Amino acid sequence: MNSFESEVRQLGFSSIAGIDEAGRGPLAGPVVAAAVILPHDYINGDIRDSKILTPLKRERIYETIKNDALSIGLGVVEPDVIDDINILRATLLAMEKAVLDLSTPADYLLIDGRDTINLSIPQKPIIKGDSLSISVAAASIIAKVSRDRMMDEFHLKFSEYNFIKNKGYGTREHRDAIKKYGYCEIHRKSFKVRI
Repeated sequence: MNSFESEVRQLGFSSIAGIDEAGRGPLAGPVVAAAVILPHDYINGDIRDSKILTPLKRERIYETIKNDALSIGLGVVEPDVIDDINILRATLLAMEKAVLDLSTPADYLLIDGRDTINLSIPQKPIIKGDSLSISVAAASIIAKVSRDRMMDEFHLKFSEYNFIKNKGYGTREHRDAIKKYGYCEIHRKSFKVRI
């Protein structure tokens, strides 16, 4: 999980940020990206792609990353912006915001996926990066837990959609709630809903 970081360090870079997002596919809520700079040669076997971790384990590892990381940045793009510019552009914008939110500037970016972002910092996109890079995996956990917590807060305001359970994804229950109550203010109106 450290091979990409090691390669980049051999090129002379020292402040390497892993970047990933959460919430690209849901029908409601923001898309959230995280940028994480870990210490040099950092090892933690528990850090892996957030999607294969249980919510409880994700929460625990989230706290470890928050304690151990040199810097963490978060970028959030709201549903109305997603509707205006499309989800791909919104995702890349969230990633840019996450990098700009770092308290320690990054001099190289490892980005999950196939796209680069609109910053002049050297960067490398890595398909399945959250399974291959510890920095990207850490970012995936920070982004996922941060977004899940936001959706838990939205549940308090819009409990009829059960966001605390579905996190905005298009489950049968969520689609039935949209059919019954219509959209709320955090739904992505540009996303097609199969009712």
